[in-house]
Amino acid sequence: MKATLISKEKNVAKFTMEFTAEEFENAVVSVYKVQKDKFTIDGFRKGKAPRSIIEKQYGESVFFEDAINNLFSLHYPLALDELDLDVIDYPRSEFSPVTKGEGFTVTITVDCYPEFEVKDYKGVEIETITKEVTDEDVENELQNRAKRNSRMVAVERPAQEGDTVLIDYEGWSEGVQFPGGTAERQPLKLGSGTFIPGFEEQLVGVSVGESKDVVVTFPEQYHSEDLAGKDATFKCTVHEIKEEQIPEIDDEFVKDISEFDTIDELKADIRAGLEKAAADRAETEMKNSVLEKVYNANEIDIPDVMVESEIDNMIGEFDQQLRAQGMDINTYFQYIGKTPAEFRDEVREDAYKKTKTRMIVTAVAEQEKFEASEEDIDAEIANMAQAYGLEADKIKEMLGAQNIAMLAGDIKVRKAVDFMYDSAVKK
Repeated sequence: MKATLISKEKNVAKFTMEFTAEEFENAVVSVYKVQKDKFTIDGFRKGKAPRSIIEKQYGESVFFEDAINNLFSLHYPLALDELDLDVIDYPRSEFSPVTKGEGFTVTITVDCYPEFEVKDYKGVEIETITKEVTDEDVENELQNRAKRNSRMVAVERPAQEGDTVLIDYEGWSEGVQFPGGTAERQPLKLGSGTFIPGFEEQLVGVSVGESKDVVVTFPEQYHSEDLAGKDATFKCTVHEIKEEQIPEIDDEFVKDISEFDTIDELKADIRAGLEKAAADRAETEMKNSVLEKVYNANEIDIPDVMVESEIDNMIGEFDQQLRAQGMDINTYFQYIGKTPAEFRDEVREDAYKKTKTRMIVTAVAEQEKFEASEEDIDAEIANMAQAYGLEADKIKEMLGAQNIAMLAGDIKVRKAVDFMYDSAVKK
């Protein structure tokens, strides 16, 4: 096979792969040897018919398509290596006429990864960001920890906002009980906004054992068209009322929830944690500021296929998030009244920015010759192992070679971002 580059302009390469008559013949013979058992020819045992007999009965081109495909699959990657082409899409191919005993040529057009050099990524000027941790922040976190250790206690009084009630209900609209509007011993926190607007407020003041008709109007945009905008009555019975009891914050509480003995010790630890988190957020914001400035300083001709691929990734990730919540992307489109094409248009600008930013940072990593060492990868895997409670070797096995290679790429990208941030001029 002979590969010849014809042109490479605007991230599109055009080249040919020329195959000799001998290469084509050998490929046809190989296909015949693999497929001959599939043919039944009178006078021959299955798999014993000569190639010439099969070609006479089925046509001399019977093995051509698979032979051509095999040659293309084998030599296309070799041609890319030989011509030093970094492609980003499937090739568009045109084949010359294929005749027995002759060679043929494939003319290929394919989109390539843009070649560019990042400029102005060192010494970027940014504003220094600091985030203070106040006594109020520490107190709020202390209160949050007390709240997380609260318990629900049954009370013998009318329900108040913030209580959790255990209710039975039946939903009726226009004198008919509607599907999905019935539940038994359903917990509901009053004031949570979980139910239809106006529902929870009407249960305030109801006591255990009492029943009440809750009258509401379904929203105009309600997901069930049969109920949207209609009045409904829910016949409710309250079985239990529980209030949240938050423990008193004292030294005993501190001993129960932490390794510390006093409130002051716990507060000092909370402050240290908040200050670390605040510093991390400030650094992230400053890194984003650096990336934004480098982004604006560099113009890149980004092929549409790369942006469309990023949109596919974004939609795929969003679909996974929806499925974790019991919905899929198509149901979501119906719910918001948008077509997939309209949704793609909405996220295209964001996808463009993500694509360009990733390209810039990857290019900086290449220009600075950053590498992901074995120690870097092992440290990353050790962190993952600790997070998931597994052995590092098990994480490696689960990741596999391809994902470990992607992990190495992520490490190089992080090094590039850190490099740009460390070299930035912070005013």
